[in-house]
Amino acid sequence: MDNQLEICSFNIQSALIAQEAGAQRVELCADPEGGGTTPSYGLIKRARELLHIQLYPIIRPRAGDFLFNDEEFEIMQTDVANCKNLGCDGVVIGMLQSDGCIDKKRCAQLVQLAYPLGVTFHRAFDHAAHSFEALEDIISIGCERILSSGQKPTAIEGADLLNELIRQAEDRIVIMPGSGVRANNVVELKEKTGAMEFHTSARTTIKSPMQFINESMKEEGAMTMVDEKEVWEIVQLLNNG
Repeated sequence: MDNQLEICSFNIQSALIAQEAGAQRVELCADPEGGGTTPSYGLIKRARELLHIQLYPIIRPRAGDFLFNDEEFEIMQTDVANCKNLGCDGVVIGMLQSDGCIDKKRCAQLVQLAYPLGVTFHRAFDHAAHSFEALEDIISIGCERILSSGQKPTAIEGADLLNELIRQAEDRIVIMPGSGVRANNVVELKEKTGAMEFHTSARTTIKSPMQFINESMKEEGAMTMVDEKEVWEIVQLLNNG
């Protein structure tokens, strides 16, 4: 399998930058400060219209932990159905029980509802109580991929566990390192983990193009954006690796 790069994008501009710079997949999110929540219907629809690369919106109704109540689960089911109807390639999910185990029952329901779309299990995995047991649970519910930083704040810090997970997975599921992945460490991360897919937001902040800024509001109106040069450099490094 060739190396794959997924870009976490928080707006339509970033999704288009990711595509132009050579990424294979966009994880579409809202709320960068909260770690990513479900984007609006309108954003998903427009992204699907403009992107020819894979599109995987995150299904996460709020920021915070990954223990969701029944009302939140109803919202997640509706959002999965919307993504399916809009022609997305997959969705990104993740739910835990209060003891830190994978919420197998409800995750399996979302996987079934999403079919035939692909399903990635997001970094809720990094908050799970037992990583190797969690890996087997996620395989059993039918996910195709796990996004993980190896249960550390960054993937480089969690590289040893990521390598162990990849070896345990034995091609039954993709382990995709993410968090802190940049051009200056992606080759090292690939060598240490043996991973073939990588995830990054390649995040940068741009100033507002507004000519008038009301200084009394004490808000700059800056936007979180994907750094096109960073994505391009990672793509080249992976292609040449």
